[in-house]
Amino acid sequence: MPQGQPSVVPEDGLTTRQRRNRPLVMVHTGTGKGKSTAAFGLALRAWNQGWPVGVFQFVKSAKWKVGEERALRVLGASGEGGTVAWHKMGEGWSWLQRDVHDITESEDAAREGWEQVKRDLAAETYRLYVLDEFAYPLHWGWIDTDEVVSVLRERPGTQHVVVTGRNAPQPLLDFADLVTEMGKVKHPMDAGQKGQKGIEW
Repeated sequence: MPQGQPSVVPEDGLTTRQRRNRPLVMVHTGTGKGKSTAAFGLALRAWNQGWPVGVFQFVKSAKWKVGEERALRVLGASGEGGTVAWHKMGEGWSWLQRDVHDITESEDAAREGWEQVKRDLAAETYRLYVLDEFAYPLHWGWIDTDEVVSVLRERPGTQHVVVTGRNAPQPLLDFADLVTEMGKVKHPMDAGQKGQKGIEW
């Protein structure tokens, strides 16, 4: 295990081991590429530790087959690490505008997805939750950020949660234990190149 010294040792009455094993809320936000990819890297680490992993995709199309999904499903079924469950809530609504009908259906799907996450947190179903693109329904006001923070604060056990997506609301950032902002310096799309296999999916 890597040995490191924290810059601050709080006077919270906890031992080093107790403090190390506290469950975390992590947020990957910003305009750069790699927010979901980093979260799926965490899922691989969790699988390796034998943890049950729950992935909840909030706005990517249910028809979109991402490479990480297939890889994590195969690993989860291998019997060598933890289990992996993959849930797709959205219908492909991203930060691009669609008509009102699409928005209403996607909003309902996102809310249903959040209700499932709440049930799983209460039941301690998973040890790691990947709430992929969950920052979007929070940013759009589909799901109340204060409620999310409250539920995450009161979650039982040792459940880790990672939220991805642009424009993560400030109250979530303030509450989270770890926040990473992905910043775009350059991207192939700036030069007119669309996404490609093995890189974007």
